[in-house]
Amino acid sequence: MRSVRIRLPEQRGELLARREDGLELHHLVWRLGPGWRVCSSAVLGGGIGPREWILNAQVPGGYPRMDPDRHLAEIAAAERLSGPGAGLMTAADVTAYTVAAEEGVTATATCGLGVRGWAAVPAEGTEGPPLPGTVNIVVTLPVPLSDAALVNAVATATEAKVQALLDAGLDCSGTPTDSVCIAAPAPDATAGEPFAGPRSLWGARLARAVHAAVLDGALRQS
Repeated sequence: MRSVRIRLPEQRGELLARREDGLELHHLVWRLGPGWRVCSSAVLGGGIGPREWILNAQVPGGYPRMDPDRHLAEIAAAERLSGPGAGLMTAADVTAYTVAAEEGVTATATCGLGVRGWAAVPAEGTEGPPLPGTVNIVVTLPVPLSDAALVNAVATATEAKVQALLDAGLDCSGTPTDSVCIAAPAPDATAGEPFAGPRSLWGARLARAVHAAVLDGALRQS
C-alpha cells in the first residue's frame, strides 16, 4: 500500500492517495492528536470517546470485504496513525470532497448520491453490515461539548444534510449508509457546551457549515 500526500486547503485535514489491488484510491485524514473527543457512527472507532485521528477512506463500488474495520485499521497503520481513531468508508470520489467553515466550525463532506432515498420506507431493513457510506460528514469544532451536546450535534448535522439535499433539488433524505463524525476538544475543568441544537450558538454554526458543504457536493452531481 503506497500513499502520496496531496495538500488539502483545511487546517487539520490531508488528502492522500494509495494503491490497492491495482486501483488508485484516496482517503482524507484528520490528525487531531491527543485531547480530542469524537462522536460518530464510524465503522471503526464509532461511538463517543477520545480519538486522535479521523480517516475517511474511498473504496471501490461493490465493496467485497466483510471486515471493513480491519481494512480501515490497515489504512491507518500505513499512514502511521497511532492511538484511538475513527474510520469511515465511502464509495464516493473522495477527491471531490467539499469544505465549509463557519466561525471556527469546519465541515467536510464526501457526497456520493447514486443510491438515495427516504429514511422511512415500507421495506424491511437488513441485519448484515451495510455497504460503504456514500455521504460522509466530518465536523470539527473549537470548543468542548458535553456528551449530550455531542449527540445533539450529530442530529443537527443530519438535519442540515437533509436541508441541503432538498435545497439541491434532490427528492431524498440521504443514502442508506450515510455517516457523521463530530470532533471537539475534550472538556477540562468544565463540562463543555451543554447544547448543540440548530438554534444554539455552536449548533447554528455547525448547521450552516454542514449545509454549505453538503449543498456544494450535491450540486456538483445534479
